Amino acid sequence: MNRVFSIVVFAGVPIVAIGAFLNWSDIVMFILSCITIIGLSGFIGRATESLAIVSGPRIGGLLNATFGNAVELIISIFTLKAGLIGIVLASLTGSVLGNLLLVLGLSFFAGGVKFKRQKFSLQDVRYNSGLLIFAIIVAFIIPEVFSMSMDETTTFNLSVGISVILIAIYLSGLFFKLVTHRGVFASGDEEVENEEIPEWTKKKSIWVLLLSTVAVAFVSERLVHTFETLGEQFGWSELFIGIIIVAIVGNAAEHVSAVTMAMKNRMNVSVEIAVGSTLQVAMFVAPALVLISIFMPQQMPLVFTIQELVAMVAATLLVINLSNDGESNWFEGMILFAAYIIMAIGFYLL
Repeated sequence: MNRVFSIVVFAGVPIVAIGAFLNWSDIVMFILSCITIIGLSGFIGRATESLAIVSGPRIGGLLNATFGNAVELIISIFTLKAGLIGIVLASLTGSVLGNLLLVLGLSFFAGGVKFKRQKFSLQDVRYNSGLLIFAIIVAFIIPEVFSMSMDETTTFNLSVGISVILIAIYLSGLFFKLVTHRGVFASGDEEVENEEIPEWTKKKSIWVLLLSTVAVAFVSERLVHTFETLGEQFGWSELFIGIIIVAIVGNAAEHVSAVTMAMKNRMNVSVEIAVGSTLQVAMFVAPALVLISIFMPQQMPLVFTIQELVAMVAATLLVINLSNDGESNWFEGMILFAAYIIMAIGFYLL
């Protein structure tokens, strides 16, 4: 698989560049861009996995989520620049649903098939549950409810205020978890990490991350230009393109890494990648895009559609309920995956 990713990256990036120069059709460019970004995400996943072995599960999971979300952030910035706000908001929704239901579901299932019962930190579950409720149920619903009685300018001002608070709480949470209360979140699987040998050195991993991120930025700009044609050609709505297509492509790194970790019975890392990525999207990426949009021709308020909100709240409550015992199995993974498919069908038919 690693050889396939290497071929895809080293062949894909130049081909995308040639296609952009020769003005190939949008459908061809969309397929090439998606495949290349997935290949680059594979490189990002391998680099962060190497760093995770050196740094431990929490730092490793945070790095994986951060660089995985960097792909989506870059795609979203170019999409925002193109004025496709509906797709940006939908991709954020898709990222939340994808990480909580698809990634975590596949991780529980793949790990559960190999191991009858898998355990992860209850302390992490309690911490993540509180933040999920705050970010998804409180911070996302408040703008929707209050915006009903506000004009566009006031709604955006409210969104900016909430975005600043979300970023402040997210950064404070990292400081709480990694510095002041680091001992409280001590992991039981540290010995497993120390026994493994990283694929790449720390220096090489960092260089791969940086170069892959730059390549993703280039390919993402080509990808965004294909969205309008894609919707017209296949009859896909902005919601479906954002929630399913962009989210899956943008989060490919987390998808691969989380499932791989689960199959190695390293559930603390797997859960940290899936849930940590969700929290980062909701509390950092989404508010950061709101603030970035201040400098764009068209501002993006933190207001989702009712369907998006209901789907995200349902996913949050389902994950909290299934993970509150600190254990997982293949059947719980199937439940999460089934919930994702149901929501995907609904958004496709909208």
